[in-house]
Amino acid sequence: MKPPTHVAIIMDGNGRWARARSLPRVEGHRAGFEAAREVVRTAAEVGVAFLTLYAFSVENWKRPPKEVSALMALLENFLAEAEPELIANDVRLKAIGRLVDLPAGLRKKIEAVSLRTARGRKLTLSLALSYSGRIEIVTAARQMADEVLRGVLRPAEIDEASFRRHLYTGEDPDPDLLIRTSGEMRLSNFLLWQVSYSEIYFTDVLWPDFRRDAFLRALEEYGRRRRRFGRLEREELE
Repeated sequence: MKPPTHVAIIMDGNGRWARARSLPRVEGHRAGFEAAREVVRTAAEVGVAFLTLYAFSVENWKRPPKEVSALMALLENFLAEAEPELIANDVRLKAIGRLVDLPAGLRKKIEAVSLRTARGRKLTLSLALSYSGRIEIVTAARQMADEVLRGVLRPAEIDEASFRRHLYTGEDPDPDLLIRTSGEMRLSNFLLWQVSYSEIYFTDVLWPDFRRDAFLRALEEYGRRRRRFGRLEREELE
């Protein structure tokens, strides 16, 4: 089975996982980062070329400050621990979103790891941080409007291809498969432009339990899908 080129994941359920075990929420996030490392490892192994993980949304800043601070610290620690493995597995790290919102220490760590993994060719790992799909689209529109005002861009030149170049994801291919864990069935403001034709896979598995086998099951389900992009199959035309 040929794997999808690009997989995007809404990692959901850390809090419920911790609550079910009478643990603090931060322990659910800690276990969630371990799940992320295993999924990244598996994606690189099976030939997925792009993996985008929804790690922290703009809306997540509304959570209790103590939890947000713990999450930021876990993110920084995750990057520090994962860096040698990313380099060894030829994985390139990127971050997308309103990165200016992040603590200075975390931004520096992201920049450093991104620089040291820039030559990775096997897998591009994108972490969506302080991310909002609507803000991404509005930001792209503002950039293009500014280019029109400066005479750099003519309105007639605005099309889907030129618009996508202004998105956080740039020239990355759109996700073939979007996975959401924990039984929730919504996009939660994630990659709204990019997932227009993505196959969507919902699972009741909570993110900290979404490890290698669960990821492979999602890829197997994707392999059974028939992607038509609005076209009719030959038997439907006859």
